[in-house]
This record gives sequence, C-alpha cells and structure tokens, in this order.
Amino acid sequence: MAKKKQAGRRLEGWKAKKWYRVYVPETFGKVEIGDTISADPENMIGRVMTTTLGEVAQDYSKSHIKMRFKINNVAGDAAYTEFVGHEVTRDYLRSMVKRRTSRIDTILPLLTKDGKLLRVTVVCLTLTRADQSQVHAIRQAVTQILTARAAESDFDTLVKDIVSGDLARDIFKVVKTIYPMRRVEITKSKLEQIAAV
Repeated sequence: MAKKKQAGRRLEGWKAKKWYRVYVPETFGKVEIGDTISADPENMIGRVMTTTLGEVAQDYSKSHIKMRFKINNVAGDAAYTEFVGHEVTRDYLRSMVKRRTSRIDTILPLLTKDGKLLRVTVVCLTLTRADQSQVHAIRQAVTQILTARAAESDFDTLVKDIVSGDLARDIFKVVKTIYPMRRVEITKSKLEQIAAV
C-alpha cells in the first residue's frame, strides 16, 4: 500500500519538472547544445554541460576537443552558459606523440585584461629530441607569448583564440625558430576564478 503512494508522489515530482534548452555563449555563436530538465530554474545555475567543438562549430574534424560550459543565466525556457574549460581527448594527444621526439608541457595561469584567471596547458612536440637548454628556451618563449596575449585580450577573445587554434599557431611560429617543431597544441584550459580587478 505504502509503495503505491510513493510511486504516485514521484510521478508528480517528474511532472513538475520542465525542459530547458541550453545555449553556448555569444563567442561561440549562441548554438544550442542540448536540453536539461529541472523543477526550479534556480537549481540549474552552476550546472556544467559538456559538448565537443565539433558539435558547436558543426565541423566534425574538431570532435577531439571537449568543451565545458556552466549555466549562469536562465530566461524563459532557455539556459545560457559561460565557458569554463576545454580539453583535447587523450587518444588524440597520444596519436600525436612520436618516439625519439620531445614533448614539452607548459602549464600556466593567465590573467586576462578583464580580470579572469585561466589555467592553460600547452604541449609542444619537436621533430627530434631536444636537449635541456632548448626545452628551457621553448618553455620561456611559450610563457612570454601567452602572458603577453592574455594581458592584452579579454576573456572571450582569449578563449576564442585558444579553441580555434590561432594562439597555438602563433606560438608555433615563434618556437620553431628555437628548435624544429612538429606541432603545438593547447591541450587544456580551465577557468580558475574571476580575480578581483
């Protein structure tokens, strides 16, 4: 008897919930990335949605880039998000690493012009194995380029440059003069916090 009552109550709770369409920020063209369900729009604030750049840009050659968006605003039956990070899939990264070459990882916190702190991971892959002094010079160049670019860009512009690969291309042009490079990839980014300006 009690079981029946419980089932009835659960159905009511389900009926009370409503579907919301989730959109990516203006920077990425306000594309719809899916639906989410909630009884109260307030409960959706802070919910993180994951998709691929392939789906956002309708370019499936970019499906190896996973992107995370956090819902920060709900209006009517639409939920709007902000970018909180991206990551390149492990198998894609593994396919790029070759034997007898150097993989140089640089992890950096970047402060943008509008006071947001973004932590990025840059992977530089050389054609042949580099020695320690060359690795050090490459890391230094990567740090200088990224810090300078972040200081002159707002968060949205920086994120767009990172995800589109433009920033990685600019880094590649500079570091290939230090040592022959095969690839430069920004494999991960994460919004750490909004720093006090």
